[in-house]
Amino acid sequence: MADYDGTLKLLLRTSAHVALREVTGQPIKHWLDEELPNPRFLRMDLLGEADDGRLIHLELQSFNDPEMAFRMAEYGLGVYRVYERFPQQFCLYVGDEPMNMPDVLRGPGFTAEYKLIDARTLDGNELLDSAEVGTT
Repeated sequence: MADYDGTLKLLLRTSAHVALREVTGQPIKHWLDEELPNPRFLRMDLLGEADDGRLIHLELQSFNDPEMAFRMAEYGLGVYRVYERFPQQFCLYVGDEPMNMPDVLRGPGFTAEYKLIDARTLDGNELLDSAEVGTT
């Protein structure tokens, strides 16, 4: 099979400016290296599968990380790469400072969001009243 990908890339980078502008809506000033660096090793806190088959991802966070939405997007895409489905994502904030992190990462044509929960808002009485307190 012919290398259409390489041929089309060469054509679009060098001489198909009108076609490229029609696709993107604007001219390209210069091309960047299309080889992205290998992403860092991703290690999630907890990933599980619910009774209904949904994947549930839970991160535990003890400080306000301004890049939390970026990290969650990376985790979500990493899970999709391995399991071919996106997880429902949660971040449980357990820090001392008031919670102040973004819960969404947005860009042109891209949105990744997760549920951000401050542990102080959870009902501790329900846990204390359950039979699960003190069990392992």
